[in-house]
Amino acid sequence: AWPISKFAAAVRENGWPAKLYVGLIGSCTNSSYEDISRAASLAQQAVDKKLVARSEYTITPGSEQVRFTVERDGFLDTFGKMGGVVLANACGPCIGQWARHGAEKQEKNSIITSFNRNFAKRADGNPNTHAFVASPEIVTALAIAGNLTFNPLTDTLTNADGNAVMLDEPTGMELPPRGFAVEDAGYQAPAEDGSKVSVLVDPNSDRLQLLDSFKPWEGTDLKGLKLLIKAKGKCTTDHISMAGPWLKYRGHLDNISNNMLIGAVNYFNDSTNSVKNQLTGEYAEVPATQRNYKQNGIGSIVVGDENYGEGSSREHAAMEPRFLGVRAILVKSFARIHETNLKKQGMLALTFANPTDYELIREDDSIDIVGLTSFLPGKPLEVVLNHNDGTAHTITVNHTYNEGQIMWFKAGSALNLIKAAIS
Repeated sequence: AWPISKFAAAVRENGWPAKLYVGLIGSCTNSSYEDISRAASLAQQAVDKKLVARSEYTITPGSEQVRFTVERDGFLDTFGKMGGVVLANACGPCIGQWARHGAEKQEKNSIITSFNRNFAKRADGNPNTHAFVASPEIVTALAIAGNLTFNPLTDTLTNADGNAVMLDEPTGMELPPRGFAVEDAGYQAPAEDGSKVSVLVDPNSDRLQLLDSFKPWEGTDLKGLKLLIKAKGKCTTDHISMAGPWLKYRGHLDNISNNMLIGAVNYFNDSTNSVKNQLTGEYAEVPATQRNYKQNGIGSIVVGDENYGEGSSREHAAMEPRFLGVRAILVKSFARIHETNLKKQGMLALTFANPTDYELIREDDSIDIVGLTSFLPGKPLEVVLNHNDGTAHTITVNHTYNEGQIMWFKAGSALNLIKAAIS
């Protein structure tokens, strides 16, 4: 992180593209009335001082209430006069759901956003996009300038008349003076009696797919699990279930599962989306390898590092491995929400009692999870690492399951338990 006074130097020293292609504000994170009003104050200055945004500039309201209120108060019109484009009240560009022109060329470029995450390839699927994060007002100022080296505190811009002008400090209001307003908040009440409601989905659709219930636990310890991947270092939900163009399949679990763990770095070859298939001995993509295991009725296990599953709390990061036949995730530590999501899907979310045991995992290991027949809150389990050379290590693993969550595991998922309760 840099203060604005040092950012231009950092851009030059690191060889980052100084030309700014897009500035984006809003999303769930920075689209409060105060955020929008402060950014709009800069947009109004640009209009008054005869400046037009030199970068593409987009505004994503965080909700229909925010959008309606800031439109009523004239802010959206002000953005339009500066050259801004208002997008839908949705995640949008933050998860790669936008028309990012030219991203398919994979060219090196810079964008800046007020969104809360900028993992590689998240915004547009281009690994060469440098996505910087700043406040809405800094994003707006730099979009007006069209260059990352612009310092709005000290630098001038040349307007349409050829005059050098400076941007004044932005101003804003914490709350709308006339209060928030909305005509249609988008809420639709469910049917009073849903027993006769049928959900019809085209079986040939590649965007929608009805879900089948996951199978309940077999009632035995899990033996002979193959190591799918030993993830090295940071492994966020974007590494586990990449956003961007993939999210068009979020209603089709089978199709979106083709992005499972394709961003995770394999400990054994420092590559992404390349793991050893223990059945063939060849290296292949992670989803294809796991589908091969599933086709042969073989379960698998994923091993990870610290804070596994940080980032967006998307359920697909837990549903995809469950759907493809991964039985357990064993890591040094979990991000809290992802750990809970795994539990809800009937997965085993386990942590090394001794974090250094992570180093014992070998690429060709066949792994057993022992103690499930007496699975209890606070009681550790054992994992047996059966190595290819005939040796083995038995390690202790911990879990945070309470009694209710253990019932989720045994039922196959939390949803299975709910279905059973209401049937």
